[in-house]
Amino acid sequence: MVLFWPIQQELDCINDSGDVLGKIKFDGTQDKHVFCPAEEALTLSNDEKAGIAARLAGLDAGTYSIPMQDDD
Repeated sequence: MVLFWPIQQELDCINDSGDVLGKIKFDGTQDKHVFCPAEEALTLSNDEKAGIAARLAGLDAGTYSIPMQDDD
């Protein structure tokens, strides 16, 4: 299982052990969401890869959204 936690219009991808796997960000040049692995990311399991791929597809399809953060 992978948790998705919004941070400044990005999503941290965190595994069951609490390790940050990377971030999901919107890439305006490609007009889609992309996964950016953490520098110290462990090798992703097949379940983690599938969870991240499903979240990317859902974000691009509009099923999910990344909440905006109001810093005011």
